[in-house]
Amino acid sequence: MTIRWYPGHMSKALEQISELVRKIDLIIEVLDARLPYSSSNHLLEQVRRNKPCIKVLNKNDLADPAVTRAWVQHFQKSAGVRALPLVAKNIPEVKSLVKLCKQLVPQRGNPGYPIRTMVVGIPNVGKSTLINTLAGRSIAKVGDRPAVTMRPQQIPLNNGILIFDTPGLLWPAMDDQGGAYRLATSGAIGANALDYTNVGVFAAAYMMRRYPDLLKERYKLAELPETPYEVVEAVGRCLGCIMSGGVVDVHRAAETFLRELRAGKAGRISFEEPGTPEDVEAELLRFAGIEVGEQHQQAPIMPE
Repeated sequence: MTIRWYPGHMSKALEQISELVRKIDLIIEVLDARLPYSSSNHLLEQVRRNKPCIKVLNKNDLADPAVTRAWVQHFQKSAGVRALPLVAKNIPEVKSLVKLCKQLVPQRGNPGYPIRTMVVGIPNVGKSTLINTLAGRSIAKVGDRPAVTMRPQQIPLNNGILIFDTPGLLWPAMDDQGGAYRLATSGAIGANALDYTNVGVFAAAYMMRRYPDLLKERYKLAELPETPYEVVEAVGRCLGCIMSGGVVDVHRAAETFLRELRAGKAGRISFEEPGTPEDVEAELLRFAGIEVGEQHQQAPIMPE
């Protein structure tokens, strides 16, 4: 199954963001620390206009710490870019974000001259939670589903920062199906655009390749089955996803498996690393049984 998801409001939102960039001093891009490349909007670089950018690696408590350190080092090789892992609900960590904003735009942040900051990110990555923590009160809508914020909104804070909140954006052409499946695994793509069984099998394939010990420990597996589909069946048996006759409900097993991965119940997991070769990515898709045509060939996650 090829994943495609680009609700109509996102196209208009990109136009609005392009206009807002002219008026702001700093961009805060909220990423999922478990998949920083796939959760970035690559169209943002086209409209950034060399403005300073802080890449917030949210959900840091769910990601593999060693992999997150590698992503921070990678991002900070780019001029004008800083990377900051945090948890959006953690007040002390978010205060460090405020401090970094003031370091990057020292000429503003005084009464009457706030740091004009635009917060961007893909759906369901934690933008609204971060804004509410910055504000110290509930201002932006928060939801556990994509596409909660539908239009830009201006939010003044009490710490010398003016925030422009924006709708979550994906990109129209999702030719990177490896990235699309990682986004689906994380919960960033609407449920109506994916098949839970296919995505669950992809997630199982990745766990078999990268975190086999966590997989065996969480689901009480003495040995891993041979195929990702069989892993999903084994997870279903462990979690009680059984239909009449003792048959595993694979759809429910996959959905429950994804829910557990998203909540960190299997451990701290990162779904991609900087510099993963193209052939490794393509082999993972084949192992998961996902057909990748020439036009959908997986590009390297991040060139070194």
